[in-house]
Amino acid sequence: MMDKQYLIVGNWKMNKTPSQSSAFVQTLIPEVETGNFVEGLSLAICPPFTALDCVAELLKDSKIALGAQNLCAAVEGAFTGEISAAMLRDLRVSYVIIGHSERRTIFQESDALIHQKVKIAQAHGLTPILCVGETLEEREAGRAQAVVQRQITLALESITDPRCVIAYEPVWAIGTGKTATVDIAQAMHAFIRGLLTEQFGKDGSDMHILYGGSMKVNNAAELLAQPDITGGLIGGASLIAEDFIGIAQCAR
Repeated sequence: MMDKQYLIVGNWKMNKTPSQSSAFVQTLIPEVETGNFVEGLSLAICPPFTALDCVAELLKDSKIALGAQNLCAAVEGAFTGEISAAMLRDLRVSYVIIGHSERRTIFQESDALIHQKVKIAQAHGLTPILCVGETLEEREAGRAQAVVQRQITLALESITDPRCVIAYEPVWAIGTGKTATVDIAQAMHAFIRGLLTEQFGKDGSDMHILYGGSMKVNNAAELLAQPDITGGLIGGASLIAEDFIGIAQCAR
């Protein structure tokens, strides 16, 4: 791998109104601008759709990138309630989360649908953050790697553009307070690194692989020190500016 680069992404999920989002970002930006961050650290936040417009305006001159939490697999048309890739690009969105475990489980998104979303995101200049990960039952059955390999293989089938981020989120560690041990996390990240290198060659060895299973200030430094973990997809801790900044500073 090249000199290690880090990406820390905040996934706000269904939290913060537009006014709350604006107030939060106005607090966050000065902390980032004046913070003593390491070279090669990138930050992004993914507010709800309703807050993207106001947050985009606040972020336009900052070091923080804007992301969305989902997108439609279609370009446009009769898809009531959906948001297209073109709409996101018009709001200066750079990243989009695809295949989050909550989308897979609660909304029953299939690997085939997730594949279509990856393709349409890339076609519109968005960088997908593809989420993969196993349930507790799958891990206990010894199927963790097989599940992750299936998710990555089907989502990235025929994809030749390495402009993609992978977020490994052990489903059993999201919102439960549980965290995969450092050894478990690194082993899966190394496995994913191998899959990406096999598909994309040298580019795959340099792609971001984020840990997305309850990364917090008290465990971020140890996780980020692992050779194949190059960032974090942060849930609850990204809703508190002090915690989000604290995790980012762990990239030292």
